[in-house]
Amino acid sequence: MGKNRIGIYPGTFDPITNGHIDIITRAMKFLDEVIVGVAENAGKDPMFSLEERVQMVEEEIAALNGGGNHIRVIPFSNLLMDFAIQNQASVILRGLRAVSDFEYEFQMAGMNARIHPAIETVFLMASERHQFISSRLVKEVGRLGGDISHFVSPRVLAHMQVHFENGDPKKLIQTFEEN
Repeated sequence: MGKNRIGIYPGTFDPITNGHIDIITRAMKFLDEVIVGVAENAGKDPMFSLEERVQMVEEEIAALNGGGNHIRVIPFSNLLMDFAIQNQASVILRGLRAVSDFEYEFQMAGMNARIHPAIETVFLMASERHQFISSRLVKEVGRLGGDISHFVSPRVLAHMQVHFENGDPKKLIQTFEEN
């Protein structure tokens, strides 16, 4: 039997969307194991704490793992390529929604290949129904009271509603204006 193909799907997942779940599900067709690496990424000023984001991802993955899939959720704050080596991954998995994503992802893939050439970056195009979904837009629409139920699971929606209800209105307005 061949070597296990372990892939890392890194991201902030603030929050995890249906688009992220689509990429994970499709990756399971060609990877033996997917590690969802939840990045601390404090520089992005996430809406949810690292612990909350890990919890939301774990809740979403629990529904997928019922079919015998091998998906793990691991938070990380170090260099992605070091995280990949620590977890014996041979693939970095990235989703692309549009051409605008490609330039940044292409640069990152090149940098990562220079750091550790044995780890390949694999790009999956977003499914047509998920091409426009981004965590940033989901948060913006949700903050303004828009219907985001088509973009996130009911579990994530519940987390977001609690967060909006308990959030500081000044911070919500300020955050929206900054974007």
